[in-house]
Amino acid sequence: MNSRITDDSEPIDRDTSRSICDAVGERLQQSLRPEPSRLSSHLQHLLDELRRRDESGSRKMPN
Repeated sequence: MNSRITDDSEPIDRDTSRSICDAVGERLQQSLRPEPSRLSSHLQHLLDELRRRDESGSRKMPN
């Protein structure tokens, strides 16, 4: 089979790409939320810290 994919589409701009990535990320986070904590308290603490840093870092980035 010699199928060829031709890409005749126009590239999307940076802002549109960022919006798509953010939307996909949010939906994945909602779909993949962990079940109520079965993690050790130490691991739960590390995850909470990672979320806190991730949220504070995203506030600093311009859109």
